[in-house]
Amino acid sequence: MKRPICPSCLAMPSLLDKLRAAQPRKQTQGEGKDRPAAESCLVKEARFPCHEFPARALSGSTLRLMTGREEGADIAPEDLLFLDTETTGLSGGAGTVAFLIGLGRFSGDEFVVTQYLMRDYDEEPFVLAPVLQALNGCEAAVTFNGASFDMPLIHSRLTMNRLHVGYQPPENIDLVHIARRVFKMRVRPCRLTQLEREVFGLPREDDLPGSEVPGRYFSYLKTRDPALLGDILEHNAQDIVSMARLLYALVNLHERPLEARDKRDLYSLGRVFEKRGEGEKAKACFRLCEGSCVGDLAGLRLSDLARREGRAAEAAEGYEVLRRRGSGGAKVFIELAKLYEHRFRDPARALEIARQGMIYCLESAEGGGPDSREYRDLERRSRRLIDRSGGKAHGTDGQLQNQGGAGQTPER
Repeated sequence: MKRPICPSCLAMPSLLDKLRAAQPRKQTQGEGKDRPAAESCLVKEARFPCHEFPARALSGSTLRLMTGREEGADIAPEDLLFLDTETTGLSGGAGTVAFLIGLGRFSGDEFVVTQYLMRDYDEEPFVLAPVLQALNGCEAAVTFNGASFDMPLIHSRLTMNRLHVGYQPPENIDLVHIARRVFKMRVRPCRLTQLEREVFGLPREDDLPGSEVPGRYFSYLKTRDPALLGDILEHNAQDIVSMARLLYALVNLHERPLEARDKRDLYSLGRVFEKRGEGEKAKACFRLCEGSCVGDLAGLRLSDLARREGRAAEAAEGYEVLRRRGSGGAKVFIELAKLYEHRFRDPARALEIARQGMIYCLESAEGGGPDSREYRDLERRSRRLIDRSGGKAHGTDGQLQNQGGAGQTPER
């Protein structure tokens, strides 16, 4: 199976030769105080054709849909900085160091990955300096979970090395949150490697797990064996290339959602549009989900949109369809009871629906039982409707005679 990164770009023999040539002088016993000060760090560059994710400007409107930010100016592809770190620990904190920082940028028809690796702790300033320059020169940093980890860590290390003066972090486009909103119904956990496998059909082969990276680096510091760094560099470069691919896949889905191949993604995109106030786009997504595994969920969203837009009859019709199918949960009964009581002025029908909803909560595995919020809502609604009718409803005393379903009013 084709791998996302061209193996020839990361061929181990040539990489090992470069690593060996770049090794710092290994100190001998008693030499610690005389060790020369670091003069540089290890820098590695790789170039990848970007025909699989052709770079184009990110429009402000698309970024608003993806991130929820206020609509701003478009961002040119060359003004994006893709960033990923490899660290000495996964928990963060003052003792965690980013020993490898990889940067990705578009340059013409290529995607260039430049990696800065410290071969010892005194090389950290030489890693941070070019990264700081790149961050200051970009319009937005693209990361995967960077808002919680990479960006705060870099800021912390800049501060520890007294390089933070005047630093203003750029806008961070954190792909993990965008990807979760779109792919959460079929990709769990939402890790980058999982997205590669499930969304792009490009599973990694012989990849070094991220959890093993710190230990591998510590072994390198002890042994100075450059072979230990190869897998770390390849893992980091793969992450950066995958972020570029993922970004433009998400851009395409937000700009042309109806082309989504999986209806679960289409439904999730509809929820995104609904949240961002794009009602018509949301409805188009939900309508195309009809008959799929998420058809009932989409039908519920369409009914909710119709209710909020004041189309009560359309909303009630949609809720009734779901009720007859036994879909939509207790919410369907609650919304129908509200509509019949307040919009159609039919308290008898509202009471009938509310009592059916109570039975649903008690009998259905998804109903939640008598302690659920939905059951309590329906119970209060039923009691109020009974009180309005003088304690009588359909020839009964208004009590739920048999919670197992006896005495249920026939459907209309």
